[in-house]
Amino acid sequence: MRIRIVGAGAMGRGIAQWAAVAGHTVELCDVRTEAVTEATGFVRSMLDRAVQKGRMSATDAAAALDRLVPLDDPWAEGPDVGLVIEAVREDLATKAEVFGRLEQVLPASAVFATNTSSLSVTRIAAALKDPARLAGLHFFNPVPLMRIVEVVPGAATRPDIPPLLTDLVESCGHRAVTVADTPGFLINHAGRGLVTEALALLEETVSDPAGIDRIARDVLGLRMGPFELMDLTGLDVTAAVIDSIWDGFRHEDRLRPSYLTPNRVAAGLHGRKTGRGWFAYGPEAPAPQAEAPIVGDANRPVHVFACGPAPDGDAAALREALAAAGATVESGPEPSGEALVLVPVWGTTVASAVAAHRLPAGRTFGVDPLPAAGRRRVLAVTPAAEPAAARDARAVLARAADGGAPFAVSVVRDTAGSVAQRLLASVVSVSASIAERALATPADIDLAVTTGLGYPVGPLAWGDRIGAARMLELHRALHATTGDPRHRPTRWVTERASLGLALTDPGTSPADCVTGTTA
Repeated sequence: MRIRIVGAGAMGRGIAQWAAVAGHTVELCDVRTEAVTEATGFVRSMLDRAVQKGRMSATDAAAALDRLVPLDDPWAEGPDVGLVIEAVREDLATKAEVFGRLEQVLPASAVFATNTSSLSVTRIAAALKDPARLAGLHFFNPVPLMRIVEVVPGAATRPDIPPLLTDLVESCGHRAVTVADTPGFLINHAGRGLVTEALALLEETVSDPAGIDRIARDVLGLRMGPFELMDLTGLDVTAAVIDSIWDGFRHEDRLRPSYLTPNRVAAGLHGRKTGRGWFAYGPEAPAPQAEAPIVGDANRPVHVFACGPAPDGDAAALREALAAAGATVESGPEPSGEALVLVPVWGTTVASAVAAHRLPAGRTFGVDPLPAAGRRRVLAVTPAAEPAAARDARAVLARAADGGAPFAVSVVRDTAGSVAQRLLASVVSVSASIAERALATPADIDLAVTTGLGYPVGPLAWGDRIGAARMLELHRALHATTGDPRHRPTRWVTERASLGLALTDPGTSPADCVTGTTA
């Protein structure tokens, strides 16, 4: 296919490299001719590097460069062009003007695709004489490495275009997901679950950015913590995406922005690109502060107390793990006068357990029962906690069985569900709301998030690992404990927990019941 790419910036040149390597003839153009020259040189350097690293033969690299055709005039006639991919700046009027001019010089058979990441595909298409020929084709930077593309039909897009674009993307080695033309499309929308909840935890002083990031990495298994991720992306970009999705979904509580971001953006604390964001960067930046060493009495007796919605299995598992590590675990119904009381919390607070069961406030602590992806446990302390008792509890939790490496233990402020549970609950909840609105299929949601955001497992499959019924229990407990509508259970999770279905199961739709054949 002959593809014309309009816009030779970072995205345009990445798309050009991807398509040329896959065997397509690529016309690369820009209103700035020097941008085309720079982009062509960049693609050549990337292909040379691939040859040097043995990822491509010199013959294949030369052939790909031969298929890259610099074009002086973006509005030149192109009778053989089958697809146009626009990658100009994120401005509705600019994109509409580009396609309007292309419509005058290219054949009616040419399909138009916009690489917009935040604008309505339908609104861009509305400026055309034939809006049915345009769809969204959203790539991620760097295009050759980010092997996922969102195919976004507008309200008027011809039904044959999304499968055509899907076939093109997958024939070129990337994965394609079809998503609705809604704010943030799929990946940016799904990604709000992690960062908005992380910001909420910071607002509530549950932990600091480094502490939340450690838990996200070591308990949930994320490659990067949410604050590291915001610094890498740029807080200015992240804040704009959060606000646009919040506004686009008419202030849906689950997507609520934080008051923390506007001032940081105004102060230029954007992250790596400015040298300082949530963390400092550069040769003169101070080294990250190390975690405090374990200094308590690891031999102090503990009493594991089961209460609230957390099942007895959580308490039993913690008792067994601590006993295997050599800790003194009391077995009686009541804690002794010296024992530390550890409460596995599931969507609730330690403070509520203290009040409901008259537990000793100074030496009662929460423990997150989520199975850790790494060697980290999380201890939650209330304002009534005795510091010495908390240090002892941290030392007990650090113990490992069979002479293994000790656990790292994060100490956080008591909050409903603790840090990891709230992050996971939000990730699952936001993706479940995408599924219940039919903005994308469950399979596409999980594929897009694992490929585009690097999560260890898709959000819905992640929820299935916990279990739909237990996820519902967590959402209900968070909602009841906090009263915050951001935690209200989704219909998707509620129905599947009630019916014994997996969160990844699309289920039966009304259309399934009125179409098809009878046996």
